[in-house]
Amino acid sequence: MTQSHDLQLHITQLQDIRSILNAMKNLAFIEIHKLSQNQASQQQATGHIHSAMMEVLHGHPDLNPQRYNVIQVLLVLGSERGFCGDFNDRLLAAAEKIPHTTAIAVGNRLVNRLPSTCLNIQNTLAGANVSEEIPVCVNQLAGLIQSLKKTSPSFALTVLYHDKESSELCNRSLWPVNAASAPQALDNPPILQLPPQQLFTQLAGHYWFVMLNQLLQDSLLAENHKRLQHLEGAVQHLDNETARLHRKAQIYRQEEITEEIEVILLNSDNI
Repeated sequence: MTQSHDLQLHITQLQDIRSILNAMKNLAFIEIHKLSQNQASQQQATGHIHSAMMEVLHGHPDLNPQRYNVIQVLLVLGSERGFCGDFNDRLLAAAEKIPHTTAIAVGNRLVNRLPSTCLNIQNTLAGANVSEEIPVCVNQLAGLIQSLKKTSPSFALTVLYHDKESSELCNRSLWPVNAASAPQALDNPPILQLPPQQLFTQLAGHYWFVMLNQLLQDSLLAENHKRLQHLEGAVQHLDNETARLHRKAQIYRQEEITEEIEVILLNSDNI
């Protein structure tokens, strides 16, 4: 088999790989488009729930759990799939620097890297491949948090994830709620139809649900941005390599044609 033929086979293999990577890149682009459409409504829902909690805390500041003598729970939102560069490695490196009593890891690609870390991981969950799988993940996380709350009512929850726009790491305290935005107790607290503790507990459940949903969407959006960037680089590299091999194959083919002509001429002389 000639060298030019070998190179053509290699070029065909590279083109097949490029088609697969380009399809994955298009899927990441579609996922970014879907997630971006939901951002405005999701942020609006989160803002309404947070405002309601702040209103309750205005009149009853003692409802917000205290931050001392609590179990520090760290929730790390990683990726379920690969081809996203150092997405998970950066999360694990940052998580090791955050004080925590126990940690929850989300995403199988992140979980696969845990044995090489010193994190105290007590629970792991599968992440979302696409936006349609986020509600399932949210329900699992909400149930896990509720069980932690029943086991230890005094706990603090911190979420480590990638920002949706800049892809920088974000370290956000999800519970207790940030009461800094809630002023001192009001002289005229809001009129409630339920006992303050019961209302605050119900609002907390809704707050966890919408916040986890938003953070998982942000994380998946950042993951697909990273994947799109990673795959674009890979496709560009394959295009450059394919062009180089085409040029090399042409040189080899020209040399082979020259040799074939020389053989024909020699045979003609002999005849």
